[in-house]
Amino acid sequence: MSIQLECKDLTLGYEGSAVAEELNFSVSEGDYLCILGENGSGKSTLIKALLGLKPQMSGEIIRHGDIKVGDIGYLPQQTAIQRDFPASVREIVISGCLPKCGLRPFYTKEEKKLAGETMARLGITELAGRCYRELSGGQQQRVLLARALCAAQKMLLLDEPVTGLDPKAQTDMYELINELNKSGITVIMVSHDFAAATSYASHILHIGAHRQLFFGTTADYLASGVGKSFSERTVSEENG
Repeated sequence: MSIQLECKDLTLGYEGSAVAEELNFSVSEGDYLCILGENGSGKSTLIKALLGLKPQMSGEIIRHGDIKVGDIGYLPQQTAIQRDFPASVREIVISGCLPKCGLRPFYTKEEKKLAGETMARLGITELAGRCYRELSGGQQQRVLLARALCAAQKMLLLDEPVTGLDPKAQTDMYELINELNKSGITVIMVSHDFAAATSYASHILHIGAHRQLFFGTTADYLASGVGKSFSERTVSEENG
């Protein structure tokens, strides 16, 4: 598979202070990359850089082939205010097409069709006329995922997509993301969920304090010292 995105010696930070240094990894078409790391390790800063929202301090972010910033659909963590947004599901999903509209004050027939097909694909067609704020957390995440898919069909960047969901909704969301990946969409997901990351992802990027600890296949990660250490710590925390 061809490489879509590549980071070389990437250093990120704020106001001259680095939070993550010399990141080196690549994402190929159809990959499922999970980014693991402690709080404050620079995962959110990396997301912003990949989306073109924040400049790097040094190094390169290279988008290969026909991949542009606008080809990356983004599912951010929700805030309480966003969960209470008073719009219909249909309105939110099709708003993913807004970047394509430019100065055009209406959606085209093709964009409306895309929104309808995407809602059907994610099993939320019956919710189209419902108010977003009235939905469950799992339903809201499906709506936002549909919006991200309307924005971009090649690559999805997901920031902690199951935060705040009950266990069943978490499993449903992970399965849905996995199905999208198997259909050919490249997935980059930030997560604290070690078990889900190593169950679904094809590759792992693990960022420690200020530096990259691992990048490679999930199988190699599980066999590495970094992966074994993180696994043991996760099990210990879960057992109290």
